[in-house]
Amino acid sequence: MPKNVSVEELKAKAKELRLKIIETAKYAGSGHVGGSLSCADILAALYFKYLNVDPENPDMPERDKFILSKGHVALAYVPCLALRGFVPMKSLETFNYYESAYGMHPDSNKIRGCDASTGSLGHGLSMGVGMALGHRYQNIDAKVVVLMGDGEQNEGSIWEAAMASSHFKLHNVIAIVDRNKFCIDGCTEDIMAIEPLDKKYEAFGFKVIKCNGNDMAEVVKALDEAWVEKEKPVCIIAETEKGFGVKKFQGDVKWHYGAMDMDLFLEAKADIEAM
Repeated sequence: MPKNVSVEELKAKAKELRLKIIETAKYAGSGHVGGSLSCADILAALYFKYLNVDPENPDMPERDKFILSKGHVALAYVPCLALRGFVPMKSLETFNYYESAYGMHPDSNKIRGCDASTGSLGHGLSMGVGMALGHRYQNIDAKVVVLMGDGEQNEGSIWEAAMASSHFKLHNVIAIVDRNKFCIDGCTEDIMAIEPLDKKYEAFGFKVIKCNGNDMAEVVKALDEAWVEKEKPVCIIAETEKGFGVKKFQGDVKWHYGAMDMDLFLEAKADIEAM
């Protein structure tokens, strides 16, 4: 069951996570800053209110599973795991260094609390289907949450997994789309239009919930509804803004991946602190 954590407490955690994202990007020299900032509210809500996970027992069989299908935002995921107590905060200073456990994409063999190695886009929901079926066969009552990018909705494997989720009535699957409207090449609707995304997931048998993914109250409302669904897999379409929280990054595709000098880092930090 979700923990008794208030929206205001979750907002504070999301702000703390955003600061850790830009600090970690500065340590690494660069990173997928835009998409990491856009999904920070979702990650904070999941890890501090909803997911049944335990940093003291990260492999407990009854845990909820989380799959970062948009694996290129390990820049947000690893700091979130650090804030939750799975990995040492100091270790973020090694992000993307030679022999570090942390690369630009997460490796479940190296990162404590990470359930899936990801980065090749379009695979996360398929892995989620397998995990959810595994829970069923083992009589484990646990959720499988998959955070996807909107650009990876172009992948056929996403829709095969969506079809399987519905066919097997996997109501323990919650797919979340970080709908920040940009992939590495530009606007999703210019590269390969995915709208109407809600109607597509509905046609594949999902319960669809839409929310503002950068408004914590709306994120909580959407996750509350998803968590009690007992009939269908759920897709939350979270409308977000690329680079949310930093004025120079917001809505700018060039910050899909980038590097900051010290002046820009301090400016970004000030923007987040003022949120």
